Amino acid sequence: MQLDAYGLEISTSSPAARDLYVDGIDRQLAGVGGSLDALVSATEADPAFALPHAAIARIHQTNARPGEALAAIEAAEALAPDATERERSHIAVQGLLTRGQAVDGFGAIGRHLETWPTDAFVLAPASSVFGLIGFSGRRGREPEQLEYLDRLAPMYGDDWWFRSFHAFAHVETGQWEKGRDMVMEALEVKPRSAHSAHVLAHALYEGGRNEEALDFLGNWLPDLDHDATMYCHTWWHYALLLMGTGQAAEALATYELHCAPGRSPAPPLNVMTDGASFLWRCELAGIETDPAAWEKLMGFYEATFAKPGVFLDAHAGLPYIATGRTDALATYIDTLRGLVDAGRLPDGDMGLVLTQAFAAFAQSRWAQVIDLLEPRIDEVVRIGGSRAQRDLAVNTLLAAYVRAGRHSDATDYIQSSTDRMPSRPVAGLAA
Repeated sequence: MQLDAYGLEISTSSPAARDLYVDGIDRQLAGVGGSLDALVSATEADPAFALPHAAIARIHQTNARPGEALAAIEAAEALAPDATERERSHIAVQGLLTRGQAVDGFGAIGRHLETWPTDAFVLAPASSVFGLIGFSGRRGREPEQLEYLDRLAPMYGDDWWFRSFHAFAHVETGQWEKGRDMVMEALEVKPRSAHSAHVLAHALYEGGRNEEALDFLGNWLPDLDHDATMYCHTWWHYALLLMGTGQAAEALATYELHCAPGRSPAPPLNVMTDGASFLWRCELAGIETDPAAWEKLMGFYEATFAKPGVFLDAHAGLPYIATGRTDALATYIDTLRGLVDAGRLPDGDMGLVLTQAFAAFAQSRWAQVIDLLEPRIDEVVRIGGSRAQRDLAVNTLLAAYVRAGRHSDATDYIQSSTDRMPSRPVAGLAA
């Protein structure tokens, strides 16, 4: 019997399969490239080894390949009877998630971790702003995420992966300095972890340390694998930092080279939401965008997603708004309204409200933007994602204040955010 990187037994007698599996999981936890290739090779080294198939299913699912994900989890389930109890539970968790049973999957993760708390790949889907807690739609999900990881911290010690996501949870609850220090320790252990570099970028963004973040990412990003899970999103952070420091042309070039549809095989949710957010934030900053960039993003959405879902719902209307596709926008809003009425979106009507506000902004109806966003801005947390990502809504409200001649309201809002200091590239708003 072999052991994985966390000292858990795995059902393979092949050292080669064990090493390939450990390498594949390590790469996936780090958000770098090569994880899928390593895991496929593990199944070839030991065709009876179940766990690599479960991990392959997770990778396919996060990359919006449901057919491949289902085939992989079924392969894992077929091999599970000969695996250990822990492995069977691990595969059962991944099976629920692969089949879209998020609520049951989250409960199964909790039960699994009671017995095997250091099964990191089972914890991973519940550990981030893009995870089961992050996309739960609950208003209090940020402190909930921190509490969830606090309970497990003693079991993980100084593990670089856990420390990175624990740091992220601190950043997202206003403790950006503590989060920065924690993730820097993780980077000392695993300097090429893209997830860790990403968390540091968040911490520095929250603290208004744009120049420091630019310097770090400018040196770190060029060596990131093109097929890395975090490729698009980490370059998105760099583009936002360039925008925040007044380097508009460089920001646009970075987006087009590294983040636009077709530039990387990153998860489609990142490509779509990062693209819509970046281009809209350019508009708010007074930076002219290429209509073709919006058209490409719209085509990507329509070719990739059957319907809006959590987090996506707050972004996918933007290409229709930016390109003036009023009929398509009306259809999108009707779709959102139907999903809201059916209780199919965990964030309730927040995606609908945001889409309506963005549409009003494009039509220079500043008062309506403010009326829509001002009373609901504290609920935007329900859409999921990070504080940095949700600044899409915050900066839209600030821009509406400015364009309505209500500069003092914009200033008051910024000053009320005492636990964060991000730059606000909004045209007409003093830095």
